[in-house]
Amino acid sequence: MSPTRTRRPAGQVALVGAGTGDPGLLALRAAELLAVADLVLADERVSPQVLALAGPGAEVQVVRADDPQGAALVAAAKDGKHVVRLFPGDPFLTQEGAKEAEAVVKGKQRLEVVPGLPGPVAVPAFAGVPVGLPRTVARVEEGLDWAGIASAPGTLVLTALVGQIAKAAAALIEHGRKGDVPISVTVGGTTAEQRTVVSTLNAVEGDIAELTELAAEAVVVVGDAVKKIDKLGWFEARALYGWRVLVPRTRDQAGVLSNALRAYGAIPVEVPTIAVEPPRTPAPMERAIKGLVTGRYLWVAFTSTNAVKAVREKLEEFGLDARAFAGVKVAAVGEATAAALVEFGIKPELVPSGEQSSEGLLKDWAPYDDVFDPIDRVFLPRADIATDTLVAGLKDLGWAVDDVTAYRTVRAAPPPAETREALKGGGFDAVLFTSSSTVRNLVGIAGKPHETTILAAIGPQTKATAEELGLRVDVLADKPDVVTLVEGLAEYALQLRAAGELPPAAKRRKGAKKTARAKR
Repeated sequence: MSPTRTRRPAGQVALVGAGTGDPGLLALRAAELLAVADLVLADERVSPQVLALAGPGAEVQVVRADDPQGAALVAAAKDGKHVVRLFPGDPFLTQEGAKEAEAVVKGKQRLEVVPGLPGPVAVPAFAGVPVGLPRTVARVEEGLDWAGIASAPGTLVLTALVGQIAKAAAALIEHGRKGDVPISVTVGGTTAEQRTVVSTLNAVEGDIAELTELAAEAVVVVGDAVKKIDKLGWFEARALYGWRVLVPRTRDQAGVLSNALRAYGAIPVEVPTIAVEPPRTPAPMERAIKGLVTGRYLWVAFTSTNAVKAVREKLEEFGLDARAFAGVKVAAVGEATAAALVEFGIKPELVPSGEQSSEGLLKDWAPYDDVFDPIDRVFLPRADIATDTLVAGLKDLGWAVDDVTAYRTVRAAPPPAETREALKGGGFDAVLFTSSSTVRNLVGIAGKPHETTILAAIGPQTKATAEELGLRVDVLADKPDVVTLVEGLAEYALQLRAAGELPPAAKRRKGAKKTARAKR
């Protein structure tokens, strides 16, 4: 009998369009392939936000735009790897993608092509320009048929380096287009840095002078469709568009807050001010978990998502899960904490009906009744620096409380010098404070925000801490969760806009944009 030969696992190559840089605009299939890829070969023009979608086991290599990867793709696939080759826009927008696809087929490897949303399609929609049909799309380069382009019917969409736009406009006028034809120039399209300048062919050179330092490439639309921007320019009309907002959060919690800010057009700058670490002594938590499963507690009260995470990790460390809460009532200080519990498989019996805080929880918490309550003890897993409000209030209601340190908060390292200088010099439009510790720690590691910077606080205690340190709080969230905090900042921004007021940093950017339009 001949020996059995071990076959290598089958590899695969996927040519994937990375679109315009916004990971939210990727095809679902593109995100799926990135999550399970062994190797990602990315064009240098692909955004870091898209690269961040690669799975934890993926090797990510960034390659030059003019460096063909056909041989590398084939070799990796023959080695059994699942390879994703990322192109800006769409893989077949240029000949390079087609040549690499041919190399994969010639090498007898499995090939998949996932289209991407190209800039000439996505960017005008984000700028508020309904291009419609007919349309002519072209890249500005040597040898372009300007006579044919200028005479083409419908709307003209060009991709060009900012430095090429003035010559392109002159060429269109030279070949018959009128100088007063509307033109829009968008850089950073579909990203938080998007910037659109509206002009005319004969005035665009001066109007885009300020864009030369913002981006290398632009999407240009020429035609009457540009006139719709004032009504349809939704992306740059968002409440916090262009605002630089400092987000002082724990490293693992900044994502939700930053995503909410981006949805309103802001540019979040994440500065970790606190790190969450296990308690120095694990014994109290271990005793509390044992008491949880042996019937010591009638209630468990969670005052933060970090507390939920800490208890969940300790249960899993002992091979336990949400079933450990059988027969125990659970309280959550607010909706965000309740959502973390539901994700763990636990539906809390008590969430404040009014103010989502320790005070609000106490208002809804019933006193201990020795007839109806078989056990009088509450397990309260919290941070090492938590206030005593809840403990004292529960004791006043007749409950015994095991106040256990579930996690510690420690001050993070100072941010880079440029961040500290921007904070103290008015370079941020707003700062969001999500707890008293973020206030104290940000001031400790980076200094106080400039007096013109808008400050928003997630709750009354956070606001009080800021005021104790001499800071003015402009926005107080209606309830203590990060999405509501961002909504409150957005509403405040709209009020400022209606009154003709803006933070100094945003005013400088808006003033530059108005100057460009005034030249028309």
